[in-house]
Amino acid sequence: MAPRILLARHGQTAWSLSGKHTGRTDVPLLEEGRRGAKLLGERLLRAPYDGLPGVEVRTSPLVRARETCELAGFGGRATTWDTLMEFHYGAYEGMTPDQIQAIRPGWLIWRDGVPDGESLAEVSARADEVVAWARAADRDVLVFAHGHILRSIGARWLGLPIDFAARIRLNPTSLSVLGWAYGEPAIEAWNDLGHLARA
Repeated sequence: MAPRILLARHGQTAWSLSGKHTGRTDVPLLEEGRRGAKLLGERLLRAPYDGLPGVEVRTSPLVRARETCELAGFGGRATTWDTLMEFHYGAYEGMTPDQIQAIRPGWLIWRDGVPDGESLAEVSARADEVVAWARAADRDVLVFAHGHILRSIGARWLGLPIDFAARIRLNPTSLSVLGWAYGEPAIEAWNDLGHLARA
């Protein structure tokens, strides 16, 4: 079977809870986020994942992703990878969408980008690097990372421009699976939060 990529977004943090853009600021998980990460790990132990034996695991080096990876039970198998870091939000780091709209009405990150940060082309290139790595694997891969970079990976897996990411939201501690249908890249599951129902 062609390799798939499983995407795990980090657990809840104080900044994600308040809607602040959290790029490179190293914000730890809340207790809710820690609990969600453990539930995600329990889910990945059950069918149809069965612990993902042999899967290659990579994580963003930022603490919220690494801690999610560790609490889910994959820390000992994971390699940190800077390519999985979140969008560098530049001047908009730590701001909520409402705060940004107040100074830049009509702003959309997927169209307008951010000042003094990473360009959309740079984010797209990082997403392409992750997609190329996943497709070159001879087995499924699992990554722990952040909302905007994971949405970018979803768009680029499908061969779509990065602005498609505006249409595929991701919640904290969600699980998504990118795979194949009739030989074409496809979304098998997206923003799945079923494991949190066990909380």
